Amino acid sequence: MSTFTEYSDVIFNAFKIHSKTKEIVDRKHEILDQIVEYYNLGVESVLFVGFNPAILASTAKKICVTQVSDTVLDWLQKQNPAIQPLTVMGEKFDMVVAFDEFLTFAASDDQQRELITSLCNLSTGVVVTTVKDYKNQEFKDREYSQPAIIRSKDTMTAFTELHNWHADDKNSWSTGVYELSGMNSKCHGIYKRRTLYFKQLAKFSMDAGASNFLVHRNLMYKSLLKKNYEHVISICFEN
Repeated sequence: MSTFTEYSDVIFNAFKIHSKTKEIVDRKHEILDQIVEYYNLGVESVLFVGFNPAILASTAKKICVTQVSDTVLDWLQKQNPAIQPLTVMGEKFDMVVAFDEFLTFAASDDQQRELITSLCNLSTGVVVTTVKDYKNQEFKDREYSQPAIIRSKDTMTAFTELHNWHADDKNSWSTGVYELSGMNSKCHGIYKRRTLYFKQLAKFSMDAGASNFLVHRNLMYKSLLKKNYEHVISICFEN
């Protein structure tokens, strides 16, 4: 079964072929700016989980990244030598950023809860993540995501996700990402996934020591691989 690191690589590849990378970086980082403004948070250290274009606009003194391949890490360090891989166990950051529904990449309830706890244990300030509203998800969105079209100077590439739901577990499914460019096609995955509800994430976060949990109603995130919007959620650890 493929991992979130591999999924993150697909996002990275989609970013690399996009003709408007600066706009993407600014748009993704604007979400983080609004979180920082909301909490009046000083961010001197930040950890990005998976490839996130916003990392290229970060001005934090300490910038770390995890859940990326060596290829992505090498590229990021060429853009900004200050970016470092997460290597110290138990290290904590003012902000931890885990977009693209990172917490749904789990094979069981126990594994998902472990992911949430581990993520929360990395921050002394705020964790920012994204999740779709699975409680009110439309049936048509269960089987495939809305395709995203990326245009470069010479090519047009389409990405879409196909979801295969488990017959005996309504909260479990597998995702394959399909990349279509001209006459060429690729399939990335398969990725084992699990639904995550807002109340469920709030409970597990509070159990992990969070002081506040907020679904930002006026903030939405959109992946490079699909047009479906994800809700931006902040988990705060400051009193």
